[in-house]
Amino acid sequence: TFLVALCFSYFAKAFSGSYMKSSITQIERRFDLSSSTVGLVDGSFELGNLLVIVFVSYFGAKLHRPRIIAAGCFVMALGSFLSAMPHFFMGPYKYETVRSHVALHNNLTGSADSISPCLANRTLTEDIRPGCVKETSSYMWVYVMVGNMLRGIGETPITPLGVSYIDDFAEPGSTPLYIAFLHTVALLGPMAGFMLGSFFARLYVDIGFVDLDTVTITPQDTRWVGAWWLGFLLAGAVTLISGIPFCFMPKAMKRKEVQSSPDEQKLKEMETAREMMTLPSPAGFFLALKSLVCNRLYFILMVITILQMNSFLGFITYKPKYMEQQYGQSIAKSNFITGEWSMQ
Repeated sequence: TFLVALCFSYFAKAFSGSYMKSSITQIERRFDLSSSTVGLVDGSFELGNLLVIVFVSYFGAKLHRPRIIAAGCFVMALGSFLSAMPHFFMGPYKYETVRSHVALHNNLTGSADSISPCLANRTLTEDIRPGCVKETSSYMWVYVMVGNMLRGIGETPITPLGVSYIDDFAEPGSTPLYIAFLHTVALLGPMAGFMLGSFFARLYVDIGFVDLDTVTITPQDTRWVGAWWLGFLLAGAVTLISGIPFCFMPKAMKRKEVQSSPDEQKLKEMETAREMMTLPSPAGFFLALKSLVCNRLYFILMVITILQMNSFLGFITYKPKYMEQQYGQSIAKSNFITGEWSMQ
């Protein structure tokens, strides 16, 4: 039961994270943000994660881990709901005040007509055109950034505490299989997030609030903004539901008795040493930190993982926007192609 609940939470966090990536371009356009500012909004997730990851991973190991995971899911849900709130306070989207440039939907030649007007016929030595400099007209985007940071804080306990809980109470030799289940289910999250982002990008941002017959632009127009906020509401609901089962999980489960073997004493000594390193005290914290830093294999693996994730996150964040600007594709189609890529 715990494994099923954890798989669902893995899917929920991957789903909400990928949907945030698919909405970057629309958030940028809706709030009149620059690429650097919207990058800060997207990076606030990792910032929130870094603020608490060390403390949650270390001190949470001796507390009620399922309930901490549940609290993390609820915080993630709160962050998703908060990200959608600016839509309800900003009023209708006035695309008439935005510069127009209709993209060529199926043009893959990279001609000047299919490229963003701020990029066409511009060399590296030229200054940015005055009309291409964005001035933020509203600071409601701060709510999106704070909501994304809350998602990062809430996601923190799911992986370290969930995997350690499985490792502590699963049958010997079953942990790798259970972790494989987790990562397999997690792969469905990005696919669902980008596919849903593609669907909502075809819906006008103020759907349900304005008469759609009065909207004179199409999704191929660069002024178009889809219903980005709907996905955050759905992601918040899914994440909220994923945290409920953990509220009823026990702090510890009965461990299966291990048969006596020549290595039994050695296993007990290793378990005792691990428990000492995870004591909720400053001394135990530095002891655990020293053990990890001095482990050369772990340190190399950590460095490699950091390099891989840095390249992957930057790529997946701006890939839809790059396809839209350079190849004249709509936001919906860019997200759909990215979702297909995540399936592979």
